[in-house]
Amino acid sequence: MMEWLILIVAILVLSIVSVWTSQVSEHKYVSLENLIVLISLYLTMMIGFGLIYTILEINGYNVFVKNYNDIAGGFFSVLQDSLYFSATTLLSVGYGDVIPIGAGRWLAVVEALLGYIMPAAFVARVVIDWEKEHMIR
Repeated sequence: MMEWLILIVAILVLSIVSVWTSQVSEHKYVSLENLIVLISLYLTMMIGFGLIYTILEINGYNVFVKNYNDIAGGFFSVLQDSLYFSATTLLSVGYGDVIPIGAGRWLAVVEALLGYIMPAAFVARVVIDWEKEHMIR
């Protein structure tokens, strides 16, 4: 299972790095393409962290606790709770019905920080690209 964690973390890092290295279409700084890139980045981070939470939960590491009773406690229930917790953490909603514990607190902090920083990084990337194009002319 450790291989999966390493793979998922690598995909998350590569997705975040892609904001700074991908090419932006010429003359399109606020475009549908940029919106799709940002949405896909958020989905990648949400699914990646959700899978990390799932793998840790399945292997006996309690990373979150639910404030409600769930009759079905199988894999898909854990996956659903992990993805939900990941989404509410990444998007800074945090309803409080799923609470991180133990190492899950630190994972949630990293995920929330990334969710908070990514829009600013994306805007900075667009401004830097715009300035580069206008400096050349």
